[in-house]
Amino acid sequence: MNNRDVDRLKGRNLFLAARIGAGGIFALFFVVFLLGTGQRADAQSYRFSSVAIEGNQRIETGTILSYAGIARNETVSAGQLNDAYQKILGSGLFEDVELVPQGSNLLIRVVEFPTINQIAFEGNDKIKDEDLAGFIQSKSRQVFSPTQAERDAGVISEAYSQNGRIAARVTPKVIRRSDNRVDLVFEIFEGRKIEVQRIGFVGNKAFSDTRLRRVVESKQTGLLRALIERDTFVEDRVNFDRQVLSDFYNSRGFVDFRVTGTNAELARERDAYFVTFNIQEGQQFRFGEITTVSEINGVEAEIYGDTLKIKPGVVYSPTLVESSIARMERLALKNGVDFMRVEPRITRNDRDLTLDVEFVIQRGPRVFVERIDIEGNTTTLDRVIRRQFDQAEGDPFNPRSIQQAADRIRALGYFEDVDVNAREGSRPDQVVIETDVEETTTGTVSVGASFSTNSGLGVSLGFSERNFIGRGQQLTAQILATADNINYNLGFVEPAFLGRDVALGLDFSFRETESDNSLFDTAIGTFRPSLTFPTGENTRLNVYYNTSYEDMTDYQGTSGILQNEIAQGGLWTSSVGYNFSFDTRAGGLNPNAGVLLSFGQEFAGLGGDNDFIKTTARLVGQTTVLNEDVTLRAILEGGALNFSGSRDSRFLNRFGSQVIRGFEPNGMGPIEGNELLGGDFFAALKFEAEFPLGLPDEYGITGGAFYDIGSIWGIGNRGSVAPGNTLSSTGFKARHVIGVSLFWSSPFGPIRMNFSKALEKEPGDIEQTFDLTVRTEF
Repeated sequence: MNNRDVDRLKGRNLFLAARIGAGGIFALFFVVFLLGTGQRADAQSYRFSSVAIEGNQRIETGTILSYAGIARNETVSAGQLNDAYQKILGSGLFEDVELVPQGSNLLIRVVEFPTINQIAFEGNDKIKDEDLAGFIQSKSRQVFSPTQAERDAGVISEAYSQNGRIAARVTPKVIRRSDNRVDLVFEIFEGRKIEVQRIGFVGNKAFSDTRLRRVVESKQTGLLRALIERDTFVEDRVNFDRQVLSDFYNSRGFVDFRVTGTNAELARERDAYFVTFNIQEGQQFRFGEITTVSEINGVEAEIYGDTLKIKPGVVYSPTLVESSIARMERLALKNGVDFMRVEPRITRNDRDLTLDVEFVIQRGPRVFVERIDIEGNTTTLDRVIRRQFDQAEGDPFNPRSIQQAADRIRALGYFEDVDVNAREGSRPDQVVIETDVEETTTGTVSVGASFSTNSGLGVSLGFSERNFIGRGQQLTAQILATADNINYNLGFVEPAFLGRDVALGLDFSFRETESDNSLFDTAIGTFRPSLTFPTGENTRLNVYYNTSYEDMTDYQGTSGILQNEIAQGGLWTSSVGYNFSFDTRAGGLNPNAGVLLSFGQEFAGLGGDNDFIKTTARLVGQTTVLNEDVTLRAILEGGALNFSGSRDSRFLNRFGSQVIRGFEPNGMGPIEGNELLGGDFFAALKFEAEFPLGLPDEYGITGGAFYDIGSIWGIGNRGSVAPGNTLSSTGFKARHVIGVSLFWSSPFGPIRMNFSKALEKEPGDIEQTFDLTVRTEF
C-alpha cells in the first residue's frame, strides 16, 4: 500500500469518525493506529447481532436496512460502514444520517426530509405564479429535496433568461412548520430586460445593414420600447437569426454564404447588448444549363422536363429546385409511376458564376408507409393533421412529400412545435411516420382602436378562433363602430370541405352608416356562402352566392336621382359570382418581385329586385431595387356595372369608394347639383415607391412617394335629374394626384400618412390633402 492509499483511507475513516457515535470512537482510533504502522485499514471489523433504526416516521425500517446492506452476525469493516452511510444518505430520503456502533449492536439514526406543505413565489411580477409552478418539479405534499429545489431555481432563472432578463436571480428557501413540514419559497429578483441596443453586420456588401435588419427576428430598441418584445435579447432568437440569414442569402443565389460568428457584447452598464453578425457573402450564382435525364425504362425525360419553369440566367435558389422536383414527382403520381425520385446534380461554373442543374429521374427504394402516428395533440383532431399528408397508409414512401407535409402542419399555426420523422416499420420495406406536435393557443379576443381622416375615431371588439373545437375551422366575430357607422361581421371557414382542398366560407355582415353620404342613412345586410379552391400552382378560384338587403332612408338633399333611388325603399339582391386570382409574390421565380392578378364578376337576377353584371379587375406588380432597399409598386384596377331590366343602378351599387388618393371617399365622379352620385365605371393607375429615409432603423419610419391617375364615371339614371339641377362629370375624365407618404411601424399598429396634391381635378370634386390611418389591437 503506497502513501497515497494510506492518506486516502485515513481521510475516509476520519470522515466516518465524525459521523459515527461515541461508542465507536475507540475502534476508529485503533484503525488510525494500524494505518500509522502500515497495516491494512480494513483489519478493523465489526459483528453486529442487531441493527436498530431511530427517527424514521414515513420510511419503513426494512427500506433503510436494504439501503444499509448490513446483515446480522456478519463481519463488516469500517469501510463497509462508511459505504452503508453513503448509501442511506444518497437515497435522497434523509436530511441527516448517523451510524452508532454499540458493542454488538448498531444504531442507525435518521432525520427524514420534511414534506412540502406549500410552494410560494415572491418577487415575481413579469411571470405569473401559475406559469412558474408549471416549470418546476417540486410539488406540494411531496418529500422536500434540496437538490431538486436548486434545479427548480435554475429552471426558473432560465425562463427569465428566455424572457430577456438574464440578470434574474432565484433563491429557494424553506420555512419550517410543525409535523416535519416545510414551506418552499422561491425568492425571485427579476431584474430588468436586457435590450438589443444595436444589431450590426460585418462582411455584407450586396445588402445593407438596414435590409438585413428587416430579415432577422431580433430587433433593435425602438420608440416606445416598453411595448415591443422583439428588441429584448434572447439567445435562442439570435441563433435562429443565423439560419434566417442563410435562407435569405441562399434564396438569392449566394450559395457560399456563411455566418462565421455571432458576437453578443454586453454594454459596460450591463443594460443592453450589441449584437454583431460576422458573415461571408460569397458570389451570387445564376442558373446555367437546365437538363433532365431519365434512368428508368419507359419514363421519358422530355415529358418531365417540360414541367420546369426555371430558365437559364435566373438567380439560383434552392427553393426553385425543390419546387421543380415536387412538380415532377406530382406528375409521376398522376402518370402512375411509383417510387420515382428526382436527384438534382449540380455542376458549378466559377468562371461565369452559374450552376448547371441536371434533374436525374431515378427509381427509388420500394418502401411503403405502414402507418402515420400522431402524438401531442390534445385539442386538435387527428384528421386535421393527417390531411396535411399527401400520402396515406399503404402508399409509396416519399421523403420529400413528408417534409412538405411537416411544413404545411407548421403553417397551420396551431402548434408551438412540430417534429415529423420516419422510422423503420415492422418490415424493412415499411416505415412509420411519427408526428409529434405541441399545441399553442389559437383563440384571441381583441379590443381595438382605429383612426382615419375619413371615418374618424373607431373602436372594435373582436373574437377569433383559428382552430374551432379542434377541427381546424375558423370562426370570427367583430363589431366595428365609429361616430357615423357600425359594422357587424360573423365569419366561418371550413378549410377542408368534404375532406378535399376546398374551403367553405359562410359570411354574414350588417352595416348601418351615415358616413357614405351625409344627406341620407344606409342599412346593408349580406349573407354570402362561398367555395375557394386551387386551380393551379399559383391560381385560386372563389365561387359564391350572395344575397343582400339594401335600404336608403332619411334623405335631406335636393338631388332628383337620389330622391328617386331612395323612394324605391329596401331592395333585395340575389346573385352568384366568382373571383379568380393569380399570385406569384410568394412562389415566383424571383424572390424580389411578384405579380397579383385578380378578376371577378357578379351576376344578379336570380330572384331579388336587381338584375346586373358587376365586373372588377386588379393587377399589381411589385419589385425591389437598389439591393432591395427600395420597393416599387404599380397597380392597375377597374370596374364596370351594367344593369338590365326595369331598374337602373343605385348609389349603393355604384362605385364610389376612394379609388385614388388625394380625394375623399365618394369625392369624385358624376355629380348632380352639388351632390356626388358615384359611377357605373371606374379605372385607376397607381405608382408608388417606398424607401428608407436615413433615420435609425429602430424608429421604424420609412418614406414613400406616389402618383395616381383615376376616374369614376357613368350613370344610367339620368332621367331623374331634378329641375334646376345639372348632371356633370358623367364621362371619363382622368384626375391626377401626386404625393408623399410617411410609414411608421408603431407599437400601436401600422401608421400611414399621405400628403397629396391634385394636379388635375373636376369642379365638384372633394380634395383631400392629408390622410392618416392607424389601427391596432390590444
